[in-house]
Amino acid sequence: MMSELNFVTVGDGTRIAYRFDGDAAKPVLVLSNSIGTTLHMWDGQVGELSRHFRVLRYDFRGHGGSSAPVGAYSLDRLGRDVIELLDALGLGRVHFLGLSLGGFVGQWLGIHAPERIDRLILSNTSSHLGPASYFDERIAVVRQAPDMAETAEMFLNNWFPARMVAANEPVIEAFRTMLLAIDRQGLAGLFAAVRDADLRRTVALINRPTLVIAGEHDTVTEASHSELIAAAVPGAKLVVLPAVHLSNVEYPAEFMEAVLGFLR
Repeated sequence: MMSELNFVTVGDGTRIAYRFDGDAAKPVLVLSNSIGTTLHMWDGQVGELSRHFRVLRYDFRGHGGSSAPVGAYSLDRLGRDVIELLDALGLGRVHFLGLSLGGFVGQWLGIHAPERIDRLILSNTSSHLGPASYFDERIAVVRQAPDMAETAEMFLNNWFPARMVAANEPVIEAFRTMLLAIDRQGLAGLFAAVRDADLRRTVALINRPTLVIAGEHDTVTEASHSELIAAAVPGAKLVVLPAVHLSNVEYPAEFMEAVLGFLR
């Protein structure tokens, strides 16, 4: 059982951090996190998931243990980072679970590399978020701010119900710590990838068995966005949880029930 961080260098020289949990003989499940977090976003799920799967987590370029190249990133590049990671690890087909930005990447893989995906789970995500001016503004703010403090509070208030943030539950403090350590150049790069991504037409090309998980109270990737994805992807199943954005953290039991019910 391997749990330490390892690294793969992809085609443009960027170093991508990853880790495995679970038995190497089990089917591989890739977990892809939200913007502003690291692979530790999934810490609460890995124990249970790794009983059934060999769990592969990674950090987006610009975040966590991965390197943060200068400039705007693209969804194409984020998708290719996953393909190159799988290639380097000798993995053919995998299950893929992406939340938020990870769900954008999951859609990209389902459209452009369906031969690499067995079952696909798209959680708290969207095929397009706008307007572009909003992301340009966020990029300017994060580049000019003295630190990540203001941006961290913005994310926490977008991700969790007000009662959890107000109570400053331990999980809130853990995510605040994660956010405060995020590389601001990397965050700006990922904001640009979200700003420029539009999969509204192409998402209908996904032909893999797909589960869409929505948060009823999600103000970032609204439940209506999940409904549109589920309606567009042939045969997709939709589950709506009474969550805000990080449904895996807010409703872990219900989230896990949906995920394992679909994957097994």
